Amino acid sequence: MAKRSFSILVVDDEQRQRDVLTGYLRKQRYTVEQAPAAADALAVLARDHIDLVLTDMNMPGKSGHELLTAVRSGYPETDVVVMTAFGTIEHAVAAMRAGAYDFISKPIDLDALDLLLGRLQERRVLVSENRVLREQLAERFSFDGIISQSAGMQQVLQTAARVAGTRAPVLVRGESGTGKELIARAVHYASDRKDRPFISVNCAALNENLLESELFGHEKGAFTGAEKQRRGRFELADGGTLFLDEIGDISPATQVRLLRVLQEQTFERVGGSETLRVDVRVIAATHKHLETAITEGKFREDLFYRLNVVAVEIPPLRERRDDIQLLLDHFLRRFAGEYKRKHLAFSKEAWEALVRYDYPGNVRELENIVQRSVILSRGEIIAADDLPAALRTAPKGPVPEPGTGSFDEQVERLEQRIIFEALRAAGNNQSKAAEQIGISERTLRYKLKKWGVK
Repeated sequence: MAKRSFSILVVDDEQRQRDVLTGYLRKQRYTVEQAPAAADALAVLARDHIDLVLTDMNMPGKSGHELLTAVRSGYPETDVVVMTAFGTIEHAVAAMRAGAYDFISKPIDLDALDLLLGRLQERRVLVSENRVLREQLAERFSFDGIISQSAGMQQVLQTAARVAGTRAPVLVRGESGTGKELIARAVHYASDRKDRPFISVNCAALNENLLESELFGHEKGAFTGAEKQRRGRFELADGGTLFLDEIGDISPATQVRLLRVLQEQTFERVGGSETLRVDVRVIAATHKHLETAITEGKFREDLFYRLNVVAVEIPPLRERRDDIQLLLDHFLRRFAGEYKRKHLAFSKEAWEALVRYDYPGNVRELENIVQRSVILSRGEIIAADDLPAALRTAPKGPVPEPGTGSFDEQVERLEQRIIFEALRAAGNNQSKAAEQIGISERTLRYKLKKWGVK
């Protein structure tokens, strides 16, 4: 690991100790500064970015403990390691409780110092990666990042955004492929649970016994093959969100256990007697009509009402045709970049076939069709022949035409057609597209942002 970017401030009133440590750390390729007192150290911190303060505890003026308090308050991204003389370990323990990363005894064992600094750098890398990952997830699953402009989906997103700040259970309903898990993740990452786990379970993929073990965990010896204790998804999701996909497929016995967790937030592992308590927000999803399942005796009415506190109904893609063009452009850019085909565009015939298609598999089918077309196309134009045969021969729905909807909706659809066509002709170069249709690049970017196109 390169160490040049890692900066250390050595604070000690004994100049010889400072010089020895500074010289050694610089030979190890760290960036090192030094200060004889806490006041001088704070001046360095105010001037330069410091990753680690390595400070003595006993110094004239402000002590190392006071410096620690000031660093933790004013520079929370900076770690502190305290140096303590033999026999003052209780001071080190107090420093750890006050927020120090670790302590090291004097005289300094340089090998021990190397190990400590290695651990600290690894930790900082992990923390940084996790922060970036959380930010990427939050952006990917934010409501603003969901590609849609249709009135039906806007209503879905508004409902989901309002419920995100609560802990109320949510039931997401819609056909397969409409994006039920995407909505569930967006709710999670818009909530105060966003830094806690989002755990997903496909209930239709597991039989009754396996699903109970998956949800609630099991004790060693609970059944054949249970060689050790296993934590279930409810335990793993503690403090966060559990997404139960295809909830309409669970057995009556599992429905009873699930109802208890929703009511009491407690359960026992399979084969166990210890009652476990969790804090989990449940979001369920189904493509089935649960009211019919209730009348047929296949789904518990009390469980339905527990899950259906807030219902989110995602319309199929054929009922929100305004979104098809946005999604086609989004997936084309994504897969063209992924497969290094950056100047790829649809032919007029292919584009019209894609826009008119009904997509019985909804957004998932549309995504798969675009990916397949990008892979199989030759040259920079995706022709109609590059599309699946089923799409070319299936009955096709109408293209949204001016003349339907409100005046503002007609104008916006026309704007979209003009801008998307210009972007395709310009190989997705926004400057060229804006110049071609006679608007500023800033206006074009504003329109794309408004339509959810990045």
